[in-house]
Amino acid sequence: MAKSDTKSGKPINPYYQGPASDHFNGTRFFNPDGIPPGTLRDFLRWKWSGNDKAIPWPRHYPSPHMGDRPAERIEGDRLRVTMIGHASLLIQTAGLNMLTDPVLSERVSPVSFAGPRRRNPPGIALDDMPPVDLILVTHNHYDHLDLATLKALEARHRAPIITPLGNDTIIRRAAASADITVTDWGDATAFRNGVTIHTEPCHHWSARGTRDRRMALWAAFVIEAPGGKIYHIGDTGFHDGINYRAAAVKHGGFRLGILPVGAYEPRWFMKGQHQNPEEAVAGMKLANIAHAVGHHWGTFQLTNEAIEDPLKALDMALRNAGVAPERFRPLRPGQAVDVPV
Repeated sequence: MAKSDTKSGKPINPYYQGPASDHFNGTRFFNPDGIPPGTLRDFLRWKWSGNDKAIPWPRHYPSPHMGDRPAERIEGDRLRVTMIGHASLLIQTAGLNMLTDPVLSERVSPVSFAGPRRRNPPGIALDDMPPVDLILVTHNHYDHLDLATLKALEARHRAPIITPLGNDTIIRRAAASADITVTDWGDATAFRNGVTIHTEPCHHWSARGTRDRRMALWAAFVIEAPGGKIYHIGDTGFHDGINYRAAAVKHGGFRLGILPVGAYEPRWFMKGQHQNPEEAVAGMKLANIAHAVGHHWGTFQLTNEAIEDPLKALDMALRNAGVAPERFRPLRPGQAVDVPV
């Protein structure tokens, strides 16, 4: 983790060294005009004050969509998305298979024996995974960057990885020879089959431990494909809709948005890092997203809401916004959606 320069006492970033920018101060990344992550005192207040109690989840929460092996390829303008679990999805279009934030491990934690545990198995098992062409890793939190999974995928598929600044240093601990493209907000990476990956801002933060906060960048991705644009956000606070509005201006709208709808309670602590379903629907409208799928719920309990609260809150938010429910579907592991053109 972070060490300090012996002369100045200033922390040394162990992941990334580069010039300062409008979201990097030379040591740490930040959200411009945003909300900083909560402090240890805030965390302890959440966990121990007694005012914010987590609603227990069932030990097992099986999905009714398990069992089908995904197609090997989806060609042309067709677009299919299959939920693996949490923020891990398989995106298939233009003959390419792309994974987002792949996590197949039993727990999301720095240790294998403690920490948030899966309530359902991955919607696609490692042995059932079609050939993987590209992996997108949005940031370094353990529920999004899982070294054991990346190591297993590298051994089987040798798929290139695109990830924001600094995360390559972490990934190489498990996959030293991986083909990693490191990107900053605003970068565009040409891939294959007419697909370009744009790295875009989101309102979040990063850490693998207690001394490396915000030392690797976090990001959303826009997948620009022949059949339309896909806006994938791993984690984000709503941030007054600023990033959604900017995405609409830059990209003109999206065929599909992959948006987080869980891990949002209590709001006083989570608002800056995790949007709630009402905010996700507002973001869908602001960014001109035709169809959306919801993730980040129902697999790992990270926050206080009950396991199906995101479903109820999303249904209400869609009704209040006048958005048809078939346009925004919260996915369960193994569930696949063919997205209309």
